[in-house]
Amino acid sequence: METVTIHTAKTTLSQLLARVEAGEEIVLARGKEPIAKLVPFNPKRNGRRFGAYKGSVIVGPEFFEPLPEQELVVWE
Repeated sequence: METVTIHTAKTTLSQLLARVEAGEEIVLARGKEPIAKLVPFNPKRNGRRFGAYKGSVIVGPEFFEPLPEQELVVWE
């Protein structure tokens, strides 16, 4: 990851943005102190669909029964 000063970033912004579009990350610094990072913008793509697993998981009535005493002791 390359560090670039603000002055250099102002004069070469187009080139820096092209590099970021290609996947690079660039740190912007004021003098030697890093203050920001240019990273590619990748909007989150949520591939999950609400209700996709409906009907594939079944919870039987035994799930709601109290645990045996010997198992409760283990969890204390």
